[in-house]
Amino acid sequence: MAVQTREYRAEARFQRVSPQKVRLVLDLIKGRGVQEALDTAAYTKKRIAPVVHKLLTSAIDNAKYVAGEEGIDLDVDNLYVKLALANDGPRLKRIRPAPMGRAFRYQRRLTHIVLAVAERAAVPGLVTKVEAPAAAEPAKTKKAAPAAAAVKPAAPKAATKNAAEKTGETKPAAKAAATKKKAAKQAWSF
Repeated sequence: MAVQTREYRAEARFQRVSPQKVRLVLDLIKGRGVQEALDTAAYTKKRIAPVVHKLLTSAIDNAKYVAGEEGIDLDVDNLYVKLALANDGPRLKRIRPAPMGRAFRYQRRLTHIVLAVAERAAVPGLVTKVEAPAAAEPAKTKKAAPAAAAVKPAAPKAATKNAAEKTGETKPAAKAAATKKKAAKQAWSF
């Protein structure tokens, strides 16, 4: 029989912002731990981010309160954002004056924001806290490999010919050609 995790919710209804804009912030915190989600909401540069931060704080406080009332052992550090929704609220219909006595209609959107936090289920074998071992053993150090084995012998290099030998020119003629090319490059470089 699977143990069901308890959800703790908080809602902010009738917020004067479109749901699409709220979802941009909610997608940043969905599935994260509460401390990381609080930090993300605190430093996000969106107008609705402080409302989301306040709502997340409220959900955490609700979790603490309900756990205290019902005697549930709750680890606040183990909470994560399980659900983050931005639903449409009622729309306010408005009219904007238009040319030649006409009127254009537009809508002001409202949003209902729902956040739910839950405690992560303990997975066997997953380490959530690092505990110091009772008897600390001195760390064993590995011996360094001999330096001779680490260095590979260099392959013999083939003898390279200089530019004068390749082109069949004499050395003074090759120098003159090189300086000519260098001067041409400098003249055209920007």
